[in-house]
Amino acid sequence: MTEKEFVKALNKLGIDIDEDKLGKLDKYYHILIEKNKIMNLTNIIRKEEVYLKHYYDSLTISLVINFNKQKSLCDIGTGAGFPGIVLKILFPHLKVVLIDSLAKRITFLNEVIEELDLKDIEVIHVRAEDYARKNNKKFDVVVSRAVAKLNILNELCLPLVKIGGCFISMKGYADEELKNIDKNLAELNSEILEIKRFLLPLEESQRTLIKIKKINSINKKYPREFKEIKKKPL
Repeated sequence: MTEKEFVKALNKLGIDIDEDKLGKLDKYYHILIEKNKIMNLTNIIRKEEVYLKHYYDSLTISLVINFNKQKSLCDIGTGAGFPGIVLKILFPHLKVVLIDSLAKRITFLNEVIEELDLKDIEVIHVRAEDYARKNNKKFDVVVSRAVAKLNILNELCLPLVKIGGCFISMKGYADEELKNIDKNLAELNSEILEIKRFLLPLEESQRTLIKIKKINSINKKYPREFKEIKKKPL
């Protein structure tokens, strides 16, 4: 996906992008590629592929939520900053927290934030379950992109969401994970609002956005320790 194709594709999503934001995405790309030479941040390094599989893919989340009406966002397992940093660049009014458990990624993300002069964005080196226990009902939106299975992610992410807010799980093919998920969501006082399936442009690979609304408070015993969540998912 060339930069021109990227801009056109965003327009189809209802997203306008100016030269300043394009410039920041370009700078982000160059920092990513340079740092990727010394640490494993991504296997996707061609500019056209980064713009398609990281930048555009991150922004497809706008198919299920209007970020112009949101204030705070948490990206769980952000990795090299997808989708969190991309969303912050395109929607600078968002107050963003990026969570990752790998220290070298934290160092990289802080460098990107400084180089791009991004404001109201914080990177925290912590396990998701530990952060969730101390930040109950803090965010309008929580997102996670290709991190873990849905029945695990729900327990890690939904406690962070404000009542009435949403958790959005970004996945490839997700039909198997959606089977028998109702019991899991009932225990977490949440419900699926929307499931959006589509193909990524050009390469036509499967994508699924799962939008889950938190309808009431969640028992404070959640999230459990990760080893317990993984051993016995809800």
